[in-house]
Amino acid sequence: MHSSTGPRRRVLAVGAATALALLAGCSNSTSGNGPQPSGTPTLAGDCAPYQAYAGHSGTTVTMFASILSPESDSLQKSWAKFSSCTGIKISYVGSNDFESQLPVRVSGGTAPDLAIIPQPGLLAQMVKTGKVVQPPAATVANEAKWSAVWKTYGSVNGTFYAAPMSANMKSLVWYSPKAFAAAGYTVPTTWADLMSLSDKIAKAGKNKPWCGGIGSGTATGWPATDWVEEVVLGKYGGDVYDKWVSHQIKFSDPQIIDAMNVVQGWMHNPAWVNGGYGDVASIASTTFQDAGAPILTGKCSMLQQASFYEAQWPKGTKIGPDGDIWAFHLPSANPAITTPVEGGGEFLAAFSARPEVQAVQNYLSTAEWATSRIKVAPGWVSANQGVDPSVYTDPVDQLSAKYLTDPSATFRFDASDLMPAAVGSGQEWKSFTSWFAQNQSVTKTAADIDAAWPQ
Repeated sequence: MHSSTGPRRRVLAVGAATALALLAGCSNSTSGNGPQPSGTPTLAGDCAPYQAYAGHSGTTVTMFASILSPESDSLQKSWAKFSSCTGIKISYVGSNDFESQLPVRVSGGTAPDLAIIPQPGLLAQMVKTGKVVQPPAATVANEAKWSAVWKTYGSVNGTFYAAPMSANMKSLVWYSPKAFAAAGYTVPTTWADLMSLSDKIAKAGKNKPWCGGIGSGTATGWPATDWVEEVVLGKYGGDVYDKWVSHQIKFSDPQIIDAMNVVQGWMHNPAWVNGGYGDVASIASTTFQDAGAPILTGKCSMLQQASFYEAQWPKGTKIGPDGDIWAFHLPSANPAITTPVEGGGEFLAAFSARPEVQAVQNYLSTAEWATSRIKVAPGWVSANQGVDPSVYTDPVDQLSAKYLTDPSATFRFDASDLMPAAVGSGQEWKSFTSWFAQNQSVTKTAADIDAAWPQ
Protein backbone atom coordinates (compact mmCIF):
# COMPACT_ATOMS: atom_id res chain seq x y z
CA MET A 1 0.00 0.00 0.00
CA HIS A 2 0.97 3.62 -0.40
CA SER A 3 2.89 4.73 2.69
CA SER A 4 5.60 7.23 1.86
CA THR A 5 3.71 10.21 0.43
CA GLY A 6 0.18 11.45 0.10
CA PRO A 7 -2.51 12.75 2.40
CA ARG A 8 -1.50 11.06 5.63
CA ARG A 9 1.64 13.20 5.74
CA ARG A 10 0.16 16.36 4.38
CA VAL A 11 -2.96 16.82 6.47
CA LEU A 12 -1.94 16.16 10.03
CA ALA A 13 -1.58 19.74 11.25
CA VAL A 14 -5.30 20.18 11.79
CA GLY A 15 -6.16 23.20 13.94
CA ALA A 16 -9.27 23.78 15.97
CA ALA A 17 -10.43 26.18 13.29
CA THR A 18 -10.95 23.12 11.11
CA ALA A 19 -13.00 21.49 13.84
CA LEU A 20 -15.00 24.68 14.11
CA ALA A 21 -15.76 24.54 10.40
CA LEU A 22 -16.81 20.93 10.81
CA LEU A 23 -19.80 21.90 12.89
CA ALA A 24 -20.57 25.32 11.43
CA GLY A 25 -24.04 25.57 9.95
CA CYS A 26 -24.58 26.91 6.46
CA SER A 27 -27.31 26.82 3.85
CA ASN A 28 -27.12 23.84 1.54
CA SER A 29 -29.67 22.08 -0.62
CA THR A 30 -29.76 18.48 -1.71
CA SER A 31 -27.61 17.80 -4.75
CA GLY A 32 -29.18 15.88 -7.61
CA ASN A 33 -28.29 12.44 -8.80
CA GLY A 34 -27.62 13.30 -12.42
CA PRO A 35 -29.85 12.29 -15.36
CA GLN A 36 -32.59 9.88 -14.30
CA PRO A 37 -33.69 6.79 -16.23
CA SER A 38 -36.56 7.21 -18.64
CA GLY A 39 -39.85 6.32 -17.01
CA THR A 40 -38.66 7.48 -13.60
CA PRO A 41 -41.74 7.88 -11.38
CA THR A 42 -42.57 11.22 -9.83
CA LEU A 43 -42.37 11.00 -6.06
CA ALA A 44 -45.05 12.92 -4.21
CA GLY A 45 -45.89 13.93 -0.67
CA ASP A 46 -43.26 13.25 1.95
CA CYS A 47 -41.31 11.23 -0.64
CA ALA A 48 -40.85 14.25 -2.93
CA PRO A 49 -37.47 15.23 -1.35
CA TYR A 50 -36.05 11.93 -2.68
CA GLN A 51 -36.93 12.59 -6.32
CA ALA A 52 -33.25 13.03 -7.25
CA TYR A 53 -32.61 9.40 -6.29
CA ALA A 54 -35.67 7.82 -7.95
CA GLY A 55 -35.71 5.38 -10.84
CA HIS A 56 -34.01 2.38 -9.24
CA SER A 57 -36.87 0.66 -7.41
CA GLY A 58 -36.38 -3.04 -6.76
CA THR A 59 -32.59 -2.87 -6.58
CA THR A 60 -30.33 -3.78 -3.65
CA VAL A 61 -27.14 -2.07 -2.52
CA THR A 62 -24.83 -3.93 -0.13
CA MET A 63 -22.98 -2.07 2.59
CA PHE A 64 -20.24 -3.33 4.94
CA ALA A 65 -18.86 -1.60 8.05
CA SER A 66 -17.54 -2.11 11.56
CA ILE A 67 -20.64 -0.58 13.17
CA LEU A 68 -22.59 -3.08 15.29
CA SER A 69 -25.92 -3.01 17.13
CA PRO A 70 -27.16 -0.92 18.86
CA GLU A 71 -25.32 1.80 16.91
CA SER A 72 -26.08 0.12 13.58
CA ASP A 73 -29.79 0.12 14.43
CA SER A 74 -29.88 3.91 14.26
CA LEU A 75 -27.77 3.83 11.11
CA GLN A 76 -30.37 1.74 9.35
CA LYS A 77 -33.20 3.91 10.65
CA SER A 78 -31.48 6.96 9.19
CA TRP A 79 -32.02 5.80 5.60
CA ALA A 80 -35.31 3.96 6.10
CA LYS A 81 -37.39 6.74 4.53
CA PHE A 82 -34.98 7.00 1.59
CA SER A 83 -35.34 3.26 0.97
CA SER A 84 -39.12 3.19 1.26
CA CYS A 85 -39.48 6.16 -1.10
CA THR A 86 -36.93 5.13 -3.74
CA GLY A 87 -37.39 1.37 -3.52
CA ILE A 88 -33.63 0.88 -3.13
CA LYS A 89 -32.93 -1.71 -0.45
CA ILE A 90 -29.71 -1.15 1.51
CA SER A 91 -28.48 -4.53 2.74
CA TYR A 92 -26.22 -3.70 5.68
CA VAL A 93 -23.71 -6.01 7.38
CA GLY A 94 -21.62 -4.96 10.37
CA SER A 95 -18.63 -6.93 11.58
CA ASN A 96 -16.05 -6.83 14.35
CA ASP A 97 -13.70 -8.27 11.71
CA PHE A 98 -14.32 -5.45 9.22
CA GLU A 99 -10.72 -4.26 8.91
CA SER A 100 -9.42 -7.74 8.16
CA GLN A 101 -12.41 -8.91 6.12
CA LEU A 102 -12.74 -5.93 3.78
CA PRO A 103 -9.36 -6.59 2.08
CA VAL A 104 -10.25 -10.29 1.84
CA ARG A 105 -13.59 -9.54 0.21
CA VAL A 106 -12.09 -7.02 -2.19
CA SER A 107 -9.23 -9.29 -3.27
CA GLY A 108 -11.60 -12.27 -3.53
CA GLY A 109 -14.03 -10.53 -5.85
CA THR A 110 -16.84 -10.22 -3.30
CA ALA A 111 -16.44 -6.56 -2.39
CA PRO A 112 -19.50 -4.80 -0.97
CA ASP A 113 -21.05 -2.06 -3.06
CA LEU A 114 -20.26 0.43 -0.29
CA ALA A 115 -18.01 0.34 2.76
CA ILE A 116 -17.86 2.73 5.72
CA ILE A 117 -14.13 3.04 6.41
CA PRO A 118 -12.90 4.66 9.64
CA GLN A 119 -9.20 4.65 8.73
CA PRO A 120 -7.71 6.81 5.96
CA GLY A 121 -4.82 4.33 6.00
CA LEU A 122 -7.16 1.45 5.16
CA LEU A 123 -8.80 3.56 2.47
CA ALA A 124 -5.38 4.06 0.86
CA GLN A 125 -4.79 0.30 0.98
CA MET A 126 -8.11 -0.32 -0.77
CA VAL A 127 -7.44 2.33 -3.40
CA LYS A 128 -4.17 0.60 -4.23
CA THR A 129 -6.16 -2.49 -5.25
CA GLY A 130 -7.75 -0.46 -8.05
CA LYS A 131 -11.21 -1.55 -6.90
CA VAL A 132 -12.39 1.67 -5.28
CA VAL A 133 -14.61 3.70 -7.61
CA GLN A 134 -14.33 7.47 -7.58
CA PRO A 135 -17.51 9.18 -6.36
CA PRO A 136 -20.11 10.44 -8.86
CA ALA A 137 -20.40 14.13 -9.68
CA ALA A 138 -23.33 14.69 -7.30
CA THR A 139 -21.27 13.45 -4.36
CA VAL A 140 -18.31 15.57 -5.37
CA ALA A 141 -20.63 18.58 -5.66
CA ASN A 142 -21.30 18.31 -1.93
CA GLU A 143 -17.66 19.05 -1.09
CA ALA A 144 -18.64 22.63 -0.24
CA LYS A 145 -20.31 21.13 2.82
CA TRP A 146 -17.09 19.67 4.24
CA SER A 147 -14.04 21.53 5.48
CA ALA A 148 -11.14 21.00 3.09
CA VAL A 149 -9.19 18.77 5.45
CA TRP A 150 -12.05 16.25 5.74
CA LYS A 151 -12.12 15.88 1.98
CA THR A 152 -8.35 15.33 2.13
CA TYR A 153 -8.78 12.53 4.66
CA GLY A 154 -11.04 10.85 2.09
CA SER A 155 -8.46 11.34 -0.67
CA VAL A 156 -5.39 9.38 -1.73
CA ASN A 157 -2.54 11.02 -3.65
CA GLY A 158 -4.75 14.06 -4.12
CA THR A 159 -7.63 12.12 -5.69
CA PHE A 160 -10.96 12.15 -3.84
CA TYR A 161 -12.48 8.71 -3.17
CA ALA A 162 -14.62 8.73 -0.03
CA ALA A 163 -17.01 11.34 1.34
CA PRO A 164 -16.76 12.02 5.08
CA MET A 165 -19.70 10.89 7.18
CA SER A 166 -19.21 11.11 10.94
CA ALA A 167 -16.88 12.92 13.28
CA ASN A 168 -16.34 11.92 16.87
CA MET A 169 -14.69 13.26 19.99
CA LYS A 170 -12.36 10.71 21.56
CA SER A 171 -10.91 12.67 24.49
CA LEU A 172 -13.65 11.83 27.00
CA VAL A 173 -13.87 10.03 30.33
CA TRP A 174 -17.24 8.50 31.22
CA TYR A 175 -18.32 8.41 34.89
CA SER A 176 -21.35 8.43 37.20
CA PRO A 177 -22.17 11.92 38.55
CA LYS A 178 -24.30 10.33 41.25
CA ALA A 179 -21.48 8.05 42.41
CA PHE A 180 -18.98 10.93 42.38
CA ALA A 181 -21.33 13.11 44.43
CA ALA A 182 -22.00 10.34 46.95
CA ALA A 183 -18.27 9.77 47.44
CA GLY A 184 -17.43 13.46 47.53
CA TYR A 185 -15.30 13.32 44.36
CA THR A 186 -14.95 16.26 42.00
CA VAL A 187 -14.26 16.04 38.28
CA PRO A 188 -10.50 16.42 37.76
CA THR A 189 -9.31 19.19 35.46
CA THR A 190 -5.59 18.33 35.39
CA TRP A 191 -3.73 15.08 34.75
CA ALA A 192 -2.23 15.24 38.25
CA ASP A 193 -5.72 15.55 39.71
CA LEU A 194 -6.93 12.60 37.61
CA MET A 195 -4.10 10.39 38.82
CA SER A 196 -4.62 11.56 42.41
CA LEU A 197 -8.34 10.76 42.19
CA SER A 198 -7.54 7.33 40.75
CA ASP A 199 -5.25 6.61 43.69
CA LYS A 200 -7.84 7.89 46.16
CA ILE A 201 -10.57 5.65 44.72
CA ALA A 202 -8.27 2.63 44.76
CA LYS A 203 -7.25 3.21 48.38
CA ALA A 204 -10.87 3.60 49.45
CA GLY A 205 -11.24 -0.07 48.43
CA LYS A 206 -14.89 0.06 47.38
CA ASN A 207 -14.23 -0.31 43.67
CA LYS A 208 -11.54 0.14 41.04
CA PRO A 209 -11.06 3.59 39.57
CA TRP A 210 -10.89 2.34 35.99
CA CYS A 211 -12.60 -0.18 33.80
CA GLY A 212 -11.54 -0.94 30.25
CA GLY A 213 -11.92 -3.23 27.30
CA ILE A 214 -10.02 -3.45 24.05
CA GLY A 215 -11.77 -6.52 22.60
CA SER A 216 -13.19 -5.91 19.12
CA GLY A 217 -12.88 -9.08 17.02
CA THR A 218 -9.95 -8.80 14.64
CA ALA A 219 -9.78 -5.10 15.55
CA THR A 220 -8.96 -6.01 19.16
CA GLY A 221 -6.48 -3.53 20.57
CA TRP A 222 -7.74 -0.31 19.01
CA PRO A 223 -8.94 1.37 22.25
CA ALA A 224 -5.41 1.02 23.67
CA THR A 225 -4.04 2.94 20.69
CA ASP A 226 -6.34 5.79 21.69
CA TRP A 227 -4.91 5.82 25.22
CA VAL A 228 -1.38 6.20 23.92
CA GLU A 229 -2.44 8.79 21.36
CA GLU A 230 -4.15 10.85 24.04
CA VAL A 231 -0.97 10.90 26.11
CA VAL A 232 1.33 11.67 23.16
CA LEU A 233 -0.88 14.59 22.12
CA GLY A 234 -1.50 15.79 25.67
CA LYS A 235 2.12 15.56 26.81
CA TYR A 236 4.17 16.37 23.72
CA GLY A 237 1.78 18.33 21.52
CA GLY A 238 0.80 18.37 17.88
CA ASP A 239 4.24 18.58 16.28
CA VAL A 240 5.55 15.40 17.92
CA TYR A 241 2.19 13.71 17.24
CA ASP A 242 2.38 14.58 13.53
CA LYS A 243 5.96 13.34 13.19
CA TRP A 244 5.00 10.12 14.97
CA VAL A 245 2.13 9.50 12.56
CA SER A 246 4.51 9.84 9.58
CA HIS A 247 7.20 7.75 11.36
CA GLN A 248 9.69 10.60 11.48
CA ILE A 249 9.46 9.83 15.19
CA LYS A 250 9.35 6.08 15.79
CA PHE A 251 7.46 4.13 18.44
CA SER A 252 10.83 3.33 19.99
CA ASP A 253 11.80 7.00 20.28
CA PRO A 254 11.95 8.42 23.83
CA GLN A 255 8.79 10.53 23.65
CA ILE A 256 6.57 7.64 22.52
CA ILE A 257 8.16 5.19 24.97
CA ASP A 258 7.50 7.73 27.71
CA ALA A 259 3.85 8.07 26.64
CA MET A 260 3.47 4.29 26.65
CA ASN A 261 5.00 4.17 30.12
CA VAL A 262 2.43 6.73 31.27
CA VAL A 263 -0.31 4.41 30.00
CA GLN A 264 1.51 1.51 31.69
CA GLY A 265 1.20 3.29 35.03
CA TRP A 266 -2.43 4.18 34.35
CA MET A 267 -4.23 1.32 32.58
CA HIS A 268 -1.71 -1.40 33.52
CA ASN A 269 -1.89 -0.58 37.23
CA PRO A 270 -3.34 -3.69 38.95
CA ALA A 271 -4.61 -1.52 41.81
CA TRP A 272 -6.58 0.64 39.39
CA VAL A 273 -8.06 -1.80 36.82
CA ASN A 274 -10.22 -3.65 35.67
CA GLY A 275 -13.24 -3.02 37.87
CA GLY A 276 -16.00 -5.57 37.40
CA TYR A 277 -14.02 -7.86 35.10
CA GLY A 278 -10.71 -8.89 36.61
CA ASP A 279 -7.03 -8.06 36.34
CA VAL A 280 -5.03 -6.10 33.77
CA ALA A 281 -5.12 -9.00 31.30
CA SER A 282 -8.93 -8.99 31.39
CA ILE A 283 -8.87 -5.67 29.52
CA ALA A 284 -7.81 -7.62 26.42
CA SER A 285 -10.70 -10.10 26.71
CA THR A 286 -13.37 -7.52 27.57
CA THR A 287 -15.07 -6.01 24.54
CA PHE A 288 -14.99 -2.25 24.24
CA GLN A 289 -18.80 -2.34 24.04
CA ASP A 290 -19.05 -3.98 27.48
CA ALA A 291 -16.21 -2.06 29.10
CA GLY A 292 -18.27 0.67 30.77
CA ALA A 293 -21.06 -1.48 32.21
CA PRO A 294 -19.44 -1.80 35.69
CA ILE A 295 -19.79 1.96 36.19
CA LEU A 296 -23.55 1.46 36.42
CA THR A 297 -23.14 -1.26 39.06
CA GLY A 298 -20.56 0.67 41.10
CA LYS A 299 -17.68 -1.73 40.37
CA CYS A 300 -15.54 0.87 38.65
CA SER A 301 -15.59 4.65 38.45
CA MET A 302 -14.29 5.74 35.04
CA LEU A 303 -13.86 4.67 31.41
CA GLN A 304 -11.84 6.49 28.77
CA GLN A 305 -13.77 6.14 25.53
CA ALA A 306 -15.11 8.24 22.65
CA SER A 307 -18.37 10.11 22.26
CA PHE A 308 -19.81 7.29 20.16
CA TYR A 309 -19.73 5.09 23.27
CA GLU A 310 -23.02 6.74 24.25
CA ALA A 311 -24.81 4.18 22.07
CA GLN A 312 -23.51 1.37 24.31
CA TRP A 313 -25.23 2.47 27.52
CA PRO A 314 -28.39 0.44 28.21
CA LYS A 315 -31.73 1.85 27.11
CA GLY A 316 -33.16 4.01 29.86
CA THR A 317 -29.78 5.21 31.13
CA LYS A 318 -30.05 8.93 31.88
CA ILE A 319 -27.07 10.67 30.33
CA GLY A 320 -26.22 14.19 31.42
CA PRO A 321 -24.47 16.25 34.11
CA ASP A 322 -27.03 15.14 36.70
CA GLY A 323 -27.75 11.74 35.19
CA ASP A 324 -26.68 8.16 35.68
CA ILE A 325 -23.75 8.66 33.31
CA TRP A 326 -21.86 11.69 32.05
CA ALA A 327 -18.43 12.48 30.63
CA PHE A 328 -15.61 14.97 31.11
CA HIS A 329 -12.67 16.00 28.97
CA LEU A 330 -9.55 13.89 29.53
CA PRO A 331 -7.08 16.38 31.01
CA SER A 332 -3.79 17.18 29.34
CA ALA A 333 -0.80 15.21 30.56
CA ASN A 334 1.21 18.44 30.18
CA PRO A 335 -0.36 21.70 31.42
CA ALA A 336 1.49 23.56 28.66
CA ILE A 337 -0.58 21.76 25.99
CA THR A 338 -3.85 23.64 25.57
CA THR A 339 -6.95 21.42 25.51
CA PRO A 340 -5.75 18.41 23.52
CA VAL A 341 -8.61 16.93 21.51
CA GLU A 342 -8.35 13.70 19.56
CA GLY A 343 -11.05 12.99 17.00
CA GLY A 344 -11.97 10.33 14.49
CA GLY A 345 -14.32 9.89 11.59
CA GLU A 346 -15.78 7.60 8.94
CA PHE A 347 -15.71 7.73 5.14
CA LEU A 348 -17.97 6.12 2.54
CA ALA A 349 -16.14 4.32 -0.28
CA ALA A 350 -17.74 2.58 -3.29
CA PHE A 351 -16.66 -0.57 -5.10
CA SER A 352 -19.38 -0.32 -7.75
CA ALA A 353 -20.59 2.35 -10.14
CA ARG A 354 -24.10 0.94 -10.63
CA PRO A 355 -26.63 3.78 -10.69
CA GLU A 356 -28.45 2.60 -7.56
CA VAL A 357 -25.12 2.49 -5.70
CA GLN A 358 -24.37 6.03 -6.78
CA ALA A 359 -27.85 7.13 -5.69
CA VAL A 360 -27.16 5.83 -2.17
CA GLN A 361 -23.67 7.30 -2.21
CA ASN A 362 -25.01 10.70 -3.23
CA TYR A 363 -27.73 10.69 -0.60
CA LEU A 364 -25.33 9.74 2.21
CA SER A 365 -23.12 12.70 1.30
CA THR A 366 -25.91 15.23 1.94
CA ALA A 367 -26.79 17.33 4.95
CA GLU A 368 -30.32 15.93 4.71
CA TRP A 369 -29.13 12.40 5.42
CA ALA A 370 -26.76 13.61 8.15
CA THR A 371 -29.66 15.40 9.83
CA SER A 372 -31.76 12.25 9.77
CA ARG A 373 -28.92 10.27 11.31
CA ILE A 374 -28.39 12.81 14.09
CA LYS A 375 -32.06 12.71 15.01
CA VAL A 376 -31.99 8.93 15.59
CA ALA A 377 -28.39 8.54 16.80
CA PRO A 378 -27.27 10.24 20.02
CA GLY A 379 -23.50 10.44 20.28
CA TRP A 380 -23.10 10.91 16.52
CA VAL A 381 -21.75 14.13 15.03
CA SER A 382 -21.68 14.82 11.30
CA ALA A 383 -18.70 16.00 9.28
CA ASN A 384 -21.21 17.86 7.09
CA GLN A 385 -21.33 21.62 7.64
CA GLY A 386 -24.80 21.82 6.15
CA VAL A 387 -26.37 20.43 9.32
CA ASP A 388 -28.25 23.04 11.34
CA PRO A 389 -26.49 23.18 14.74
CA SER A 390 -29.87 23.28 16.48
CA VAL A 391 -30.36 19.63 15.45
CA TYR A 392 -27.81 18.66 18.08
CA THR A 393 -30.03 18.32 21.14
CA ASP A 394 -28.24 15.36 22.73
CA PRO A 395 -26.02 16.49 25.66
CA VAL A 396 -23.05 14.34 24.56
CA ASP A 397 -23.21 15.82 21.06
CA GLN A 398 -23.25 19.27 22.60
CA LEU A 399 -20.30 18.37 24.83
CA SER A 400 -18.39 17.07 21.81
CA ALA A 401 -19.18 20.21 19.85
CA LYS A 402 -17.88 22.32 22.73
CA TYR A 403 -14.42 20.80 22.40
CA LEU A 404 -14.41 20.25 18.64
CA THR A 405 -15.19 23.94 18.17
CA ASP A 406 -12.85 25.30 20.86
CA PRO A 407 -10.56 27.75 19.01
CA SER A 408 -7.81 27.22 21.58
CA ALA A 409 -7.84 23.42 21.36
CA THR A 410 -4.99 21.30 20.00
CA PHE A 411 -6.97 19.03 17.65
CA ARG A 412 -5.62 15.98 15.83
CA PHE A 413 -7.21 13.07 13.94
CA ASP A 414 -6.76 9.56 15.36
CA ALA A 415 -3.10 8.63 14.76
CA SER A 416 -3.48 4.90 14.17
CA ASP A 417 -6.24 5.59 11.62
CA LEU A 418 -3.86 7.82 9.68
CA MET A 419 -0.93 5.43 9.77
CA PRO A 420 -0.45 2.83 7.01
CA ALA A 421 -3.02 0.06 7.46
CA ALA A 422 -0.30 -2.56 8.04
CA VAL A 423 0.61 -0.61 11.17
CA GLY A 424 -2.38 1.38 12.39
CA SER A 425 -4.99 -1.33 11.86
CA GLY A 426 -2.55 -4.22 11.87
CA GLN A 427 0.60 -4.65 13.93
CA GLU A 428 -0.23 -1.88 16.40
CA TRP A 429 -3.51 -3.55 17.36
CA LYS A 430 -1.78 -6.92 17.61
CA SER A 431 1.13 -5.64 19.67
CA PHE A 432 -1.01 -3.55 21.99
CA THR A 433 -3.18 -6.60 22.63
CA SER A 434 -0.05 -8.54 23.63
CA TRP A 435 0.96 -5.63 25.82
CA PHE A 436 -2.23 -6.04 27.85
CA ALA A 437 -2.99 -9.75 27.51
CA GLN A 438 0.55 -11.03 28.08
CA ASN A 439 2.16 -8.09 29.88
CA GLN A 440 4.57 -7.74 26.96
CA SER A 441 7.16 -5.06 27.65
CA VAL A 442 6.78 -1.53 26.34
CA THR A 443 10.11 -1.72 24.51
CA LYS A 444 9.26 -4.96 22.68
CA THR A 445 5.79 -3.66 21.84
CA ALA A 446 7.27 -0.52 20.31
CA ALA A 447 10.03 -2.41 18.45
CA ASP A 448 7.56 -4.86 16.89
CA ILE A 449 5.38 -2.02 15.60
CA ASP A 450 8.37 -0.16 14.14
CA ALA A 451 9.48 -3.33 12.38
CA ALA A 452 6.09 -3.59 10.63
CA TRP A 453 6.27 -0.11 9.13
CA PRO A 454 6.24 -0.34 5.31
CA GLN A 455 9.56 0.57 3.75
